[in-house]
Amino acid sequence: MITRAAVLSTGDELTTGRIADTNAQWLADKLFELGVDLVTVLTVGDYPERLEWAWQQALAQADLVVSTGGIGPTADDLTTETIARVLGRRLVTDEPSADRIRRFFASRGVEMPQNNLKQALVPEGYVLVPNALGTAPGYRVEADGKHVVVLPGVPREMKPMVEEHVLPWLRGQRGGEVYLAHTFQTFGISESGLDELVAGAVDPAEGRVSFRASFPEVSVRVVVHGAPDAAARRLEAVAARMRERLGEFCYGEGATSMEEVVGRALRARGWKVAVAESCTGGLVGHRLTAIPGSSAYFVGGALAYANTAKMELLGVRRETLQTHGAVSEECAAEMAAGARTRLGADVAVSTTGIAGPDGGTPEKPVGLVCFGLATPDGVRSATHHLWGTRDWVKLLASQVALDMVRRTTLGLPLWDPSRFRRR
Repeated sequence: MITRAAVLSTGDELTTGRIADTNAQWLADKLFELGVDLVTVLTVGDYPERLEWAWQQALAQADLVVSTGGIGPTADDLTTETIARVLGRRLVTDEPSADRIRRFFASRGVEMPQNNLKQALVPEGYVLVPNALGTAPGYRVEADGKHVVVLPGVPREMKPMVEEHVLPWLRGQRGGEVYLAHTFQTFGISESGLDELVAGAVDPAEGRVSFRASFPEVSVRVVVHGAPDAAARRLEAVAARMRERLGEFCYGEGATSMEEVVGRALRARGWKVAVAESCTGGLVGHRLTAIPGSSAYFVGGALAYANTAKMELLGVRRETLQTHGAVSEECAAEMAAGARTRLGADVAVSTTGIAGPDGGTPEKPVGLVCFGLATPDGVRSATHHLWGTRDWVKLLASQVALDMVRRTTLGLPLWDPSRFRRR
């Protein structure tokens, strides 16, 4: 039975830092869900001796090695020939794959460079892993009780191959037990705070709890294993306890985003939302409208950076700006009220602050952001001192703004996410 795995990522673009290795992170998550112990992740450049060393190390440590990259048509795509050398296997041509590559170029009226047929070379004893979105097929090979799965490095090709072909095969290799997972998305509390909040909710004999911080939110995942029916019942019971512990900090479950949750909440209540943005530069509106069907609840917004824009577009009073400044709760409140009234929304949220890295003062430092929230019940405002780079401040401010809309739409009390305490 496969219990230990290694992930091997190939490519000079990874070792030189030109692109981030998101494949390894995604594969690690999938392996964890199946209860497979990921013992190592190796990233190696396109050099024969380095690749051979990496494959030898991975096979020595794990029952399963999953590789991404290095199976294209060019001279620096060396994965397949390295595997054949390490396993002592002869390379053969998968004729259906070769024909598919030829047809691919013929259908586009393009002459096929002959090196593309390199992608149809596989070690003998292979089982093909079909690639519906690209010309390079994947494959798996077993040798001396070890399993090798080779996949392309392009994420949009690799991920469907794993979901549709590799994971079903791997579940079969794992035997009768299944591993089931449930994920909670949280915001407004730190990772350490979550750890304290859910401590004791899950007995180690029942399942495993893990946390993953991905700015600006933290995911909490519970995993159980056992016979299918028993594991499903246990997961349901454990998830119910976790849901109760997490309370208002949990904004969603499964693969969801804050903007998706806000959209569903607005739809359910029949509310329309508007935004008035300064320091976030339209990010709140962008996130809301990134969701298909958002026209059902998103009315519009104003990107009012200059004081004149705040006055002319949103009706912020000159006296407010002169007395309190653009970065103030008073200004944020008038921005939100103006957006709600002028755009005909049920709820409007506003942001105004100092994203940095310049522009701060001792009284109003970089990261200071003021928020306004206008609803049928009135206008509220809040000030948070956020942190990080300019991009981080903008992203975190947009998350706070969306969370304010979520809580208000659902009838929940407002919290202070930046300080992790109730207002």
